[in-house]
Amino acid sequence: MSNSCFKFKKFEIHQDRCAMKVGTDGVLLGAWAEGGKRILDIGCGTGLISLMMAQRFPLSHITGIDIDSDACLQASENVTASPLASQIEIVCSPVQDFNAPRFDSIVSNPPFFVNSLASPDAKRNLARHSSSLPFSDLFAGVDRLLAENGVFSAIIPIEAEEEFSSEAFLRRLRPHRRILVKTTSRKRPKRVLLSFSRGSVPPVNGEVFGATATLLQLDGKPTDWYQELTADFYVSL
Repeated sequence: MSNSCFKFKKFEIHQDRCAMKVGTDGVLLGAWAEGGKRILDIGCGTGLISLMMAQRFPLSHITGIDIDSDACLQASENVTASPLASQIEIVCSPVQDFNAPRFDSIVSNPPFFVNSLASPDAKRNLARHSSSLPFSDLFAGVDRLLAENGVFSAIIPIEAEEEFSSEAFLRRLRPHRRILVKTTSRKRPKRVLLSFSRGSVPPVNGEVFGATATLLQLDGKPTDWYQELTADFYVSL
């Protein structure tokens, strides 16, 4: 998924000026996260997740924020060119400085490379190294901006889950949903979809907490789970 333009069923993502391109992580989160009337997308990048949430929740208003001015400009252009533009606004701001009325849903595909070698690409570092948005700062923002009965959803590498969940605990956010994600059945889970809440939020019908989902069959074809989750977005799989 590295082309300068990625076409979905109802919108297109141009990404030539964004460090992080459209990827499976963002698509999974955008198709899985819970919504609400007011949704905040922290680290919106190209605007992909904001657009997916707008498509899934047509009565919602989505605010996407990012600290990269080029990403914000490109996200704004992607939103404006879509049929979902009236639902979305893009704001160039770090979450640490962002203030707004509380949100029913917050989503984030956060930076997660910890103690790893930095890339020569400064923008890619900003988008993917947790030094640009430590988990502690992310959860401080979530705590400040999430409504009492709201839900925060994210996707992270499995090895970062303990640290990530510890920060949620410190902010009195409790686990709400959790799915381990494998590439194929023979591989170990690489990612985990997580959501947290602090109020009384009903469980999602039919979803088992801590279940394991697989993206691809052994022949390389998408699994039923992956196809069903993303059916409204991918032109083909």
